[in-house]
Amino acid sequence: MQIRKIMKAETAVVCERPLFMGKVAAGFPSPADDYVEGTLDLNTYLIKHPAATFFVRVAGDSMIGAGIHPDDLLIVDRSLEPRDRKVVIAVVGGDLTVKRFRRRGDRVFLEAENEAYAPMEMTDEMGFQVWGVVTSVVHLL
Repeated sequence: MQIRKIMKAETAVVCERPLFMGKVAAGFPSPADDYVEGTLDLNTYLIKHPAATFFVRVAGDSMIGAGIHPDDLLIVDRSLEPRDRKVVIAVVGGDLTVKRFRRRGDRVFLEAENEAYAPMEMTDEMGFQVWGVVTSVVHLL
């Protein structure tokens, strides 16, 4: 799965919307004021480190098992350290890709979430670097 586009997060814009109490099992809550719990700014909710956060647009199907589909937007925090099992944006041979980061002892692998793609062991010759950690995915229905 490759990255199609990279965009900087713009957090100066406040985007507060009503936040309704409770969880919705099915249907939609009444928009009556007595159901409004407060407001929610998605920038504050989704972006913890604004100066280090970027959006990337996905191309390809290697991460569909993780709920990441072609054209989804990923929120990527470059200030976070990659940990085992986290989804990361990595540079491999000069190209950006999104995969699951796996550490086994002193060996590092990038794994797809699609059985059609084999895990890749990272070596010094590959020009491997973790570019950032994916914190959220925006998937339109």
